[in-house]
Amino acid sequence: MTFLWILTGASLVVALIALAQARRTARRIEQLAQNYWELKFQNGELRAQLQQLTGGQLPAPEEPRPAVGRDSFIPLASLKR
Repeated sequence: MTFLWILTGASLVVALIALAQARRTARRIEQLAQNYWELKFQNGELRAQLQQLTGGQLPAPEEPRPAVGRDSFIPLASLKR
């Protein structure tokens, strides 16, 4: 019977630690999301200032290059032979 109380107490402690960790993680995610939107807004402002300084012409952003790899699509029907 004592073992069950010890197990219950340990489970409660682990649950409280997990709850505290989850709250810290949620706060960190909220902070990162806020930083993301602030940086996105500042990027827009700087782009507008640069556009005013350069007379309305901005260099075109570079197109992302396609990924080079050996992966390709293989239909499942060809594998069932």
